[in-house]
Amino acid sequence: MANPSSATELIVSFGEMLIDFVPDVAGVSLAESTGFLKAPGGAPANVACAITKLGGSSAFIGKFGDDEFGHMLVDILKKNGVNSEGVCFDKDARTALAFVTLKKNGEREFMFYRNPSADMLLKESELNMGLIKQAKIFHYGSISLISEPCRSAHMAAMKAAKEAGVLLSYDPNVRLPLWPSPEAAREGIKSIWTEADFIKVSDDEVAFLTQGDPEDEKNVMSLWYEGLKLLIVTDGEKGCRYFTKSFKGSVKGFSVKTVDTTGAGDAFVGSLLCSIAKDTSLFQNEKKLKEALTFANACGAICTTQKGAIPALPDITSAQQLISSSN
Repeated sequence: MANPSSATELIVSFGEMLIDFVPDVAGVSLAESTGFLKAPGGAPANVACAITKLGGSSAFIGKFGDDEFGHMLVDILKKNGVNSEGVCFDKDARTALAFVTLKKNGEREFMFYRNPSADMLLKESELNMGLIKQAKIFHYGSISLISEPCRSAHMAAMKAAKEAGVLLSYDPNVRLPLWPSPEAAREGIKSIWTEADFIKVSDDEVAFLTQGDPEDEKNVMSLWYEGLKLLIVTDGEKGCRYFTKSFKGSVKGFSVKTVDTTGAGDAFVGSLLCSIAKDTSLFQNEKKLKEALTFANACGAICTTQKGAIPALPDITSAQQLISSSN
């Protein structure tokens, strides 16, 4: 491996960034809600911001509408220290919006406005390949696989990263309302499954993808393939389970007062990617991996204690405080 310097630790996150409109009161339907707060969202963008908040180096690649919302989002990336050299704007399409219902327990439902939104219209010719090839890790989700031309751009970006020796990180982030059908979602998400070096799925996603019980290790292991370095299943507040070629186990979560689960998985992923970028030996070293996962669990937990994803992302100090207060 090259010496770890900030250049070799760049994590490039690819996909969508949008605006979540979150009701100002939890536990009401969209129709009942009297007001909404604008919250920047989109899992790949949240991950990019989670990384810089923890002192890591990240870039975001994606397309925005050339509208006020699009420019606002790119400004948020910049304010958060995310490299935006891979960002482009579409004159004709709007930035995507999502209306989010917060249920009483902090869980969410989504209603999307993307017909088609600018992020779906990213073309292969608009990719900043130089930026992708400089990365230590290239991270993506599955929403960018749903429609063309973005799907082809996604495939080309993955191929370029792989050929340049970049580690591929995949968090499918299942959002069923965006796919034509559950079957299409399952098929689309699995279509690139065996390309990744690292995959993170939630217990709910294991249930959806395997159509079986996520607690049952046989079902989880049906998602494993030769060549995968690390598979993580997040179990909400219970923590997470990890699987590598040579070892497997689980790491306990942290109990906090949950307000809004938005972005918790992204805070977890951003934290873990920072750890991997600094030291790829944790794929082989169980002790180091468990430390990184404990830290990632703390980051995910802290993110649930306030509304919105990006504003709730933790820094190193707050994560360390939670870990030491729980010991």
